[in-house]
Amino acid sequence: MRIVLVGPPGAGKGTQAAFLAKNLAIPHISTGDLFRANISQQTELGKLAKSYMDKGELVPDEVTIAMAKDRMEQPDAENGFLLDGFPRNVSQAEALDEMLSTEGMKLDAVLDLEVPEDEVVRRIAGRRICRNDSAHVFHVSYKAPKQEGVCDVCGGELYQRDDDSEDTVRTRLEVYHTQTEPIIDYYKAQGLVVTIPALGKVEDVTARSMEALAREDA
Repeated sequence: MRIVLVGPPGAGKGTQAAFLAKNLAIPHISTGDLFRANISQQTELGKLAKSYMDKGELVPDEVTIAMAKDRMEQPDAENGFLLDGFPRNVSQAEALDEMLSTEGMKLDAVLDLEVPEDEVVRRIAGRRICRNDSAHVFHVSYKAPKQEGVCDVCGGELYQRDDDSEDTVRTRLEVYHTQTEPIIDYYKAQGLVVTIPALGKVEDVTARSMEALAREDA
């Protein structure tokens, strides 16, 4: 299957993408991973992307599209893929359609993870990261440390990242509503969107998604 996963920041896209890709035996293609891989491997596209990032500028759509195209042409994506973070706007969605059409392919579904805005803010603004090891992540409501402000694992100081503050989260949501949300209407016009309620346990959300995909594939 060829799937696009969309949803606001804090909807759990990365977590769901990993579980779904494993269950469907298709690669999880994340924009963030693509950028990191191309930059670390110093590919031509990676160098180009870094030149914009170093200047604090947005990487142009054509560079992101080229990276995604290169990854989707790898052998492990021959039988499908799950895109996470791409397309990010309608121009990228149109480019993806054109890419797939050229190869005689099309998307099978667009999964829209639906989470209330207040819950998004609660999820992200409540995160606390260990200064000693960023892999140690806690949450003031859902995974509180035994001692406030102290990492259970190593005793390091827990802090809130600047981009996890409530004001920043609401700004990120505005960007999502303006830039990315329009692709949902774009794909609805093609009859591809399946809305998945993304509240509850991770495994429950995955089960809902798998059931929805099974109906789409029937």
